[in-house]
Amino acid sequence: MDLSDLQTYEHDVIVIGAGGAGLRAAIECARLGLNTAVVCKSLLGKAHTVMAEGGAAAAMGNVDKRDNWKFHFRDTMRGGKFLNDWRMAQLHAQQAPDRIRELEEWGAVFDRTPDGLINQRNFGGHRFPRLAHVGDRTGLEMIRTLQDYGVHQGFKVYMECTALDLIKAGDAIAGCTAYFRETGRFVLFKAPAVILATGGAGKAWRVTSNSWEYTGDGYGMAYEAGAELMDLEFTQFHPTGMVWPLSVRGILVTESVRGEGGILLNNKGERFMFKYIPPRFAPETADTEAEANRWLAGDKSARRPPELLTRDVVAKAISKEVQEGRGSPHGGAFLDIASRRDAEYIRKKLPSMYHQFKVLAELDITKEPMEVGPTLHYFMGGVRVAAESQMTNVPGLFAAGEAGAGMHGANRLGGNSLSDLVVFGKLAGDGAAAYVKKLASRPQPPEDAVLASVRRATAPLHREAGENPFVVVDALQETMSKHVNIVREREGLEKGIEELQGLKKRAEEVKVHPSSQYNPGWNTALDLRNMLITSEAVARAALMREESRGAHTRIDFFEERDDPWLKYNIVTRKGPDGAMLVEKVERPAPPEDLKKIAHATLEDLEAGKV
Repeated sequence: MDLSDLQTYEHDVIVIGAGGAGLRAAIECARLGLNTAVVCKSLLGKAHTVMAEGGAAAAMGNVDKRDNWKFHFRDTMRGGKFLNDWRMAQLHAQQAPDRIRELEEWGAVFDRTPDGLINQRNFGGHRFPRLAHVGDRTGLEMIRTLQDYGVHQGFKVYMECTALDLIKAGDAIAGCTAYFRETGRFVLFKAPAVILATGGAGKAWRVTSNSWEYTGDGYGMAYEAGAELMDLEFTQFHPTGMVWPLSVRGILVTESVRGEGGILLNNKGERFMFKYIPPRFAPETADTEAEANRWLAGDKSARRPPELLTRDVVAKAISKEVQEGRGSPHGGAFLDIASRRDAEYIRKKLPSMYHQFKVLAELDITKEPMEVGPTLHYFMGGVRVAAESQMTNVPGLFAAGEAGAGMHGANRLGGNSLSDLVVFGKLAGDGAAAYVKKLASRPQPPEDAVLASVRRATAPLHREAGENPFVVVDALQETMSKHVNIVREREGLEKGIEELQGLKKRAEEVKVHPSSQYNPGWNTALDLRNMLITSEAVARAALMREESRGAHTRIDFFEERDDPWLKYNIVTRKGPDGAMLVEKVERPAPPEDLKKIAHATLEDLEAGKV
């Protein structure tokens, strides 16, 4: 093949991914005058953002006037076990209200308070009602709004187009290769800036809330291009995914069910979360049924129920109940809102959950409890970026949303993902525009790098013998679910890494039907590289971090250790010999003003003393 045979498009910036972060980045790039293109693996509107149902966290103070950015920042840092990037957490808390009001201006139809303001609900880890919401379909409404507004901004959208490799000229980004899933035709996108908004990699695990697109594409491409990955040991298991029937195992049950008053019960009918309140959260968490009920009745002086503790705490509590024989019949716990709220309230506030269980599980949540359990949901780690610009260590490469790292630390609070998307999507757009406008000349993709990318992609089509890629993916999911799951230990992680080395060799020899059109086997074969890179990075980072913190639990190092592990992030990069290098990187000291806010008492914050 000659480079002139490739379908080629030229833009100022390529945004890979059309979820909330990608669309918000593209809108900003177009607004700033860049010739912008969005490349999306699926159809426009079919983004994983729609799975974030409960709301977008922003300290607007519409329901409780005491809320402000300092409380939100404090909650985020405490939820992330103080491993967050301090500046990113600050920018997020300060800018989220403006981004939510912006969505409203663009047509988002949020639920309203009696006074006509955007309504906000309670959520795990948040001190005040903070989540702007649209029933339990908030992510869907955000995507609808961004898509409807975005298509009028003049950027180009390439749908059902999967990115393959980032192409560099020297050290800087010059574009990327991709292929159209429908035809199998390869394409070269020339651009001096690329924004990764590709989401996470949940499909490397068997039980996940993630859809088929989530194969770690951004992580794998960035790693191969020389970017750094950070904090990948922190993989969040959402505590409430459907566990029955098996055909829908892992599908998310929004935290809104608990935010609206749902409680968790074991098979003995015990409300078990009272047993699992960590000392750090004890001052803010109800420790009796009576106080939790006062909160449900709207008493603002009452402490939050333990079901609204951070996701890592709730997920591990459910796992513990199951391990000790108190789980539900299908290996989870019971989530009961039927006994707490009347049927009309549930159908009004949680319409998607009502429909989801009614249709998929033949269960009426207004009458019966749900069976739920932990499901791999979100990557706190990702591509290492600079806070203000979202640029990586590779000039011209940016990342936002779940593809980027730093904002959430060791554990993400519910609702912070949706506001994260629009806050850092905009900042990535600003960063890309500033970078492109300063360039004296545009780097051109080297022909040998482009053709090498195409040859790698076509190799599975030309083999006469080899393994089925679906079998390798199944083995990968088995390895990750067995050895790199919600609870980890050295022996299992070492065994998992050993198995991953074997899977890499198997993946290099997979064979698919020799047709590039409508070929899901080939699509899966191409996903394998990024899935394996991400999986190995997660396992190696988890092995290196010898403590339990947030979403990372080591049973052989069960205690959270502020010294020395709070001082370090774990960063992964590709070495000059192609081997994966994992190292501890010392964190910069926090700014004193932010440190005071993060460690302040609620009373001092409320009194304005900090």
